[in-house]
Amino acid sequence: MSALACTPVVLRTPTTVKSSFPCQPRPNYRTSVSLAAAPATQIGFSDPFVLQLAETLEDSLSPSPLTSIQNLRDASSESLLSTPWPSRRDEAFRFTDTSLIRQSQILPVTQPPHVGKLAIGSEDTNFSHLFIADGFLTNSIPNASSLPDGVFIGSLLSDSSLGIRDKLSSFISDFQWGDMFWSLNGLGAPDVAVIYVPAGVRVETPIHLKYISVEARESGSKVLPLSNPRVVVVVEDGGEIGIIEEFVSSEGNENKCYWTNSVLEVVIGKGAQVKHSYVQNQSFNSAHIKWTSVKQESTSRYELVEASSGGKLSRHNLHIQQLGPDTETEVSTFHLSAGDQTQDLHSRLIFDHPRAYSRQLHKCIIAHSSGQAVFDGNVRVNRYAQQTDAGQLTRSLLLEPRATVNVKPNLQIIADDVKCSHGAAISDLEEAQLFYMRARGVDLNTARKSLVFSFGKEVVDRLPHSYLRKGVEKQVKEVLERLAF
Repeated sequence: MSALACTPVVLRTPTTVKSSFPCQPRPNYRTSVSLAAAPATQIGFSDPFVLQLAETLEDSLSPSPLTSIQNLRDASSESLLSTPWPSRRDEAFRFTDTSLIRQSQILPVTQPPHVGKLAIGSEDTNFSHLFIADGFLTNSIPNASSLPDGVFIGSLLSDSSLGIRDKLSSFISDFQWGDMFWSLNGLGAPDVAVIYVPAGVRVETPIHLKYISVEARESGSKVLPLSNPRVVVVVEDGGEIGIIEEFVSSEGNENKCYWTNSVLEVVIGKGAQVKHSYVQNQSFNSAHIKWTSVKQESTSRYELVEASSGGKLSRHNLHIQQLGPDTETEVSTFHLSAGDQTQDLHSRLIFDHPRAYSRQLHKCIIAHSSGQAVFDGNVRVNRYAQQTDAGQLTRSLLLEPRATVNVKPNLQIIADDVKCSHGAAISDLEEAQLFYMRARGVDLNTARKSLVFSFGKEVVDRLPHSYLRKGVEKQVKEVLERLAF
């Protein structure tokens, strides 16, 4: 829709829906128009738990020999002095319970795991692999010789090229939109993994970042080993690359407790392209907090496809900032909550320049009475972002009584020549679809599982590599087989 001449800020009131049969699709939200800007984040007082955690992280690492990394740690440490632990009173965490972390003893992982404990490998040998275990880079790229000249993939600490270090030092910095978890990562990251693509270079082979959680504790122990992996991706003007992030547990840790607190920073130059795949399949007793920050120069393209089904608490903070005109952005996410899980996506797309194009599709399935999903999607179209074309859609499937979903799709439009839309749909499976399949001899249980699988497949099919698609499809099918609809 086009913005009105009075240039309103269009906000959507958060919607909380709990399933109770029969559940039919129906509008379940209210729309309000306000001329006031969104309130800025308030700075709180010192929090003893946060200060203790920050001190523990500082003691777990020796000073970094690189000025850029040490400056990041110092800035993060300073910001934590006045940052309280997030609670339900904070708007950003209104529907997200972080007590799993807050009520646990946090033990930062201080040493890289022994290589013998890692289940390193991939079914697709066409990828160039970078393995990150408990936040530490464990080995070099096996297919590094096939990479184009000038491309660098590896540890910033081990890189001997001062030129690349100088180029990346300006990107490894604090982030004004970051929260406490961003700062904890900046303070506790033992190293920074780097992917650098020079101008005009196209990397044909996808880069597979496999994050493996090795250090873990038994369920119910109230102890969470903490890892802070951090990755910086810089693609210069006209460059192209595909990035795959896969988060898994090491063998034997599928049901154990740990906390992964990850940060990915992506800088895309003029006319450059990045295809980003993100698959999260960690332990059902783990905490998974992830930040993704993307900066897009003019005529650049960024595409994200996400599939998340692991973690007792899983939250993805996605921030995309437009730095020039004529950018393209596509975000597709699929979340599955099949147990006592919280799957949370907080996204923010900020447009400050003309002719941006963006599409966002968020789909989630809550298949357990204690399951929860959260979606807070903000698209901000500022004054000079004229002729922006932005679309946002969230669809949620509630399959059990007392299952909960909280959705807040919202647009903030200040420009007056735009085409923007958003929508939300929350329902159980449609009776007409079930009747159609049962009329053709399909039993009710099989029909429901088929329709649920098809609901998520729309996003899964957008994963650009068959290895990922097959892995996610297998995981979803295994989960659905264990459920009794």
